[in-house]
Amino acid sequence: MTKTTTKIATLNDTLRTTFIGGKTLLTHGIQSLDQTVQAEVIGKVRMFNDFSKDNDPHGEHDFGSFKHAGQKIFWKIDYYDPTLTYGSEDPANPEITTRVLTIMLAEEY
Repeated sequence: MTKTTTKIATLNDTLRTTFIGGKTLLTHGIQSLDQTVQAEVIGKVRMFNDFSKDNDPHGEHDFGSFKHAGQKIFWKIDYYDPTLTYGSEDPANPEITTRVLTIMLAEEY
């Protein structure tokens, strides 16, 4: 991994595990789940560490999936400019990047 990739992965891991360093969105599908199930899903996202070359080919820790309570769950981190209008020019630079973590049912992807 390059220094840039390592920095992106670290920033993504911080957002995913602490919800600090960006925005977090729960889709309608996740919001429609029982609050206890929502909390369990969020906990699994925060604890997710099953990265491999198959599911994380770029090494950025920006996507994951798992099953919970009979549902396939996806989470994804995207990189935007500070106004959330365009993609970030440099996802390794938190000064010009707003990270958005979206947690969704796989069927919503």
